Amino acid sequence: MIGHFKHVHALVVGDVMLDRFVYAQVSRISPEAPVPVLSVQREKTILGGAGNVARNVVSLGGQATLIGLKAQDRAGNIIDDLVGRSPGMENALLTSADGQTIEKVRYIGNQQQVMRADYELTSPRPTAADAKTILECARANMACCNVLVLSDYAKGLLGADLTAQLIALALGSNKPVIVDPKSRRLEQYDSATILTPNHHELSAAMDLPAGNDAEVVQCARALLARLPGVGAVLVTRGSSGMTLVPRVGDAEHLAARQRDIFDVSGAGDTVVAALALGMGAQGGLADCARLANIAAGIAVTKVGTAAVTADEIISELQARQIETVEQKIVSPERAADTVQAWRSKGQKVGFTNGCFDLVHPGHISLLSQARSKCDRLVVGLNSDASVKRLKGEGRPVQDEMARAIVLASLGMVDMVVIFSEDTPEILIRQLCPHLLVKGADYRIADIVGADFVMSYGGEVMVADLVPGLSTTNILTRIPPR
Repeated sequence: MIGHFKHVHALVVGDVMLDRFVYAQVSRISPEAPVPVLSVQREKTILGGAGNVARNVVSLGGQATLIGLKAQDRAGNIIDDLVGRSPGMENALLTSADGQTIEKVRYIGNQQQVMRADYELTSPRPTAADAKTILECARANMACCNVLVLSDYAKGLLGADLTAQLIALALGSNKPVIVDPKSRRLEQYDSATILTPNHHELSAAMDLPAGNDAEVVQCARALLARLPGVGAVLVTRGSSGMTLVPRVGDAEHLAARQRDIFDVSGAGDTVVAALALGMGAQGGLADCARLANIAAGIAVTKVGTAAVTADEIISELQARQIETVEQKIVSPERAADTVQAWRSKGQKVGFTNGCFDLVHPGHISLLSQARSKCDRLVVGLNSDASVKRLKGEGRPVQDEMARAIVLASLGMVDMVVIFSEDTPEILIRQLCPHLLVKGADYRIADIVGADFVMSYGGEVMVADLVPGLSTTNILTRIPPR
């Protein structure tokens, strides 16, 4: 999915603001008041609000058109400059003659935010003419965009009428609509494809608690009942991760990866941007939500309003894949407990075993046949010592952990258990699988553990072999050095 981000163009409409970060060192308390003294080192200005959504879309590899309001002031000029210096972002901002551009100044002392100052006493409000211009601008850009994002910070841009018109425009063009709402008046977002409130916003809007998994789901279901046109709700929950509640189907809780959190500023914008790119690339809703959850986890490790890159997500996915592989390799004792848990859920457990010194198409065929006959497949793997006893000097070619990692990386394998005996008899008796599988070079009468498995009603299966493929044959074809 990430590879398709470069083909996605997001139309982002919402409250645009300027985020300014003042970085400082704190070494003492002021003698004038019990407050820290900040020794300012540097300042940084970046796009905030809807601008940060567009910024994240671009940093993740997509393209964005940004529509919003700014004033004729210094902050507004800086926003124009920032958009102009962002490859992949198109400036479709309107300039209001009234009010001031919203600016948020965050003071970071020793890598921690110690204060925030907001300049928004009279934020620019759209006139009827402005609203018409915004709608026409959205209409002109809709054909080249894949998804509409409404980033509503409740600053006045997205009134009920304009919001409804924008949603209808996108849906009429078969484009998904993502709304990040800050307003408690959620009715104006009806018909959107998905809403992305945080749990505090959802709780306040529905006047219901949203402190745990069950409460969040109940609250989201109540919102979907109130807004029959909305397709799903993705609730962001800080350190508790996210909860996806579709209109049809079960809710899914997405856990947050445990990590050091430096700053949550703009993490919600990162979620919306990743979700938009995923949906714009026609990814499944659940997969898009999982991707957004990963992006949010990266964002909170950064100081300041964060922009996450596609490379960072890819690196995180690779790290998680390695962890998943390692988690599949377990001890016999852990395997017995896990198999019992699978069995209690009514899942059929299959078992096969071997040395798997050099995994080849014959092995893949056997494992695929085995997995097709069960819900979970456990592979018993001979240890290095047992392989040497069975195969002789010079074997195994790969050590037991290398062989286990290769097997655990295969999607059809659910668990790998290394055993030290020459046969898997003891392991089979520990696991009591429903299905025992070996290759067709074995007769059932010669398969270790077959009698035991059949004694309690289990099944023994002989899998078809790929002719001429074995590790021994492959090794004999390797020319000597």
